[in-house]
Order: sequence, then C-alpha cells, then structure tokens
Amino acid sequence: MLARPIILAIESSCDDTGAAVLAGGQLLSNVVATQKVHEQYGGVVPELASRAHQQHMLPVVTAALQEAGITKEDLDAVAVTQGPGLLGSLLVGGMFAKTLALALGKPLLAVNHMRAHILAHFLRDPKPTFPFLCLTVSGGHTQLVVVKSALEMEVMGQTIDDAAGEAFDKTAKLLGLPYPGGPHLDKLARQGDPQRFAFPVGAMPGYDFSFSGLKTSVLYFLKKETAANPDFVAENLPDLCASIQHTIVATLLRQLRRAAADTGLTQVALAGGVAANSGLRTALEAEAVAQGWEVFIPDFAFCTDNAAMVAMTAHFQFEAGDFATQLTSPDPRLKL
Repeated sequence: MLARPIILAIESSCDDTGAAVLAGGQLLSNVVATQKVHEQYGGVVPELASRAHQQHMLPVVTAALQEAGITKEDLDAVAVTQGPGLLGSLLVGGMFAKTLALALGKPLLAVNHMRAHILAHFLRDPKPTFPFLCLTVSGGHTQLVVVKSALEMEVMGQTIDDAAGEAFDKTAKLLGLPYPGGPHLDKLARQGDPQRFAFPVGAMPGYDFSFSGLKTSVLYFLKKETAANPDFVAENLPDLCASIQHTIVATLLRQLRRAAADTGLTQVALAGGVAANSGLRTALEAEAVAQGWEVFIPDFAFCTDNAAMVAMTAHFQFEAGDFATQLTSPDPRLKL
C-alpha cells in the first residue's frame, strides 16, 4: 500500500511540460515533454510554447499516472506551478490542474517555481538540513537564498539584469552556437583554455549579480577581433567558450563565497537549470574543498524544469495545510 499523501504535480512555466507523482515524499514517476519547435527561432516563443503545452499536457499526465501505477482517483491532491514563468504557459497548466482537482474533489496546491528548484534537493539522498545556503541559477533567475525551512526562505541577492543562464545563451549566440546555447558552450569549454581571454567579472556590492556587462564586453571584443581576422571565432572557439564560462562561474562563486562567509552557513546547495553546467559543478566542488563546505547538487534530471520538484514542494505544503483555491491565478512575476 502506497504512503500518503499521493500528489500529482504539473509543471508548465516555460517550454517543458512535466507531470510527476509523489507518494509520502517518494517519487513514483517524473515525465517531461520538451518542445523542439523553438530551436528554429533561437529562443522560446511564448505563443508556440502555450500551444505545445496544450498538446502535451494530457499525454504527459496520463504517462505519469501509468508509470506510478495509480489512477486519478487514488490522488490526495493536485499541484501546479503558479509562477514565475510565461503567462500563457502557466495558464495551460493552471487550468488543467484546477479542472482536474475540481472534478476529483481533491485539494489544489499552488507552487512557486523557484522554491521548487531549491526543494528538488529533497527528492534524493543526500539531503541538506535546514538552514542552508542555495545558489539558484537558471535561464531566467539567479538568486542567493538562505533556506530556513521548506516554507521559509530569504533572498539575499539576485541579478539586477541578465540571469546567468541568459548570459550563457546570449554569449553562445554571439559565437554562432545553436539554441539552446548554454549546453553547447559548456561542451566546447571542456576543450578550451579558460585563461586565454579575459572578460570582466560583474562587480556588484552586497550579494547581487550582474551579467549584462559580460555580454557587451564579448560583443565588442568579437567585433574587434573578427574585423582583423574573419575566422577568429572559428579558430578560437573552445578557448572563447572556456573563457566566457570561467567568467560567469567566477562571478557566481565570488558572491556565493561572500554570502557563506557572512551567514556562517557551511551547507551549500546548487539548484536550477544551470546547475547542470559541468564547469560550475566542478568549480563549486573545488571551492567546497577550499572553504570547508558540504555541497549538494541535484541529479541532472531535477536541475532543469520538471514536475518532480513541484511535487516535492507540494508535499511540504500539503503537510503544512498550505492549500490554494479555485480562484488562484498564475503569477508570471511571483516572488520567492
């Protein structure tokens, strides 16, 4: 007999349609449908994303229930990402979840996408203990968060312009790499020299981040070098990728180091889609040895957008009695 509560979670904040089932805090299934249509446009097209969610939602939810070996009648609650994210995409997931919860007579749980990224650490062992410090890095967000409990988190610092993932993708585009550029840049960086080219590390006071200066610096550097040598990028691509990645990682770690020192927290977690970046993972592990930190990084499958992390967050909210109503609306700018 399955442990309770049994929760179906739905994720549709951007361009991945996800559904997962969690029973008593144990993950039974996690299904994700990605959208390839955006590759030809070099970025996510919101209208196309919401249409694809409509196509994928029912098959993905059906697959998640089947993989978990349950029926919809077995559910104790339905959870969904409320925000932040793209409004059209959030609406598709929200309407599906509210309709299903209403039809089944089950409670609804509205989940913050950024909180879910952090609580993805509780899907698998080893798990951090509260309080801990989390660096959340994705395509749309970069945050330093003190995680006091599953439902109490304090943002210490965040980006004032571009997110780290956006910096990866935009600089990759300048280098002519296909979308999404971050993973391609990461792969090429492994073959290059990170010290070959020097780019500015965003110098922000406190714990905030800035990456727009890096993008501008790379743009003008490439214009200057390609004017002298049209083949400059092709001849130096791995070194360019490694140097850009080194700069982004150095910016992240500098602020993380400062926050850890000031809070005295030695348990450090990494979350979000950019947590899948091999350069960041390697650098963080090396920093942990130097600083005496205990580092936690989720499995790759739980770094990018997925419904398992939404289900885990919903589990904590269910236990706390933090339910939503049918009047709940998506919030594209939902704060942590």
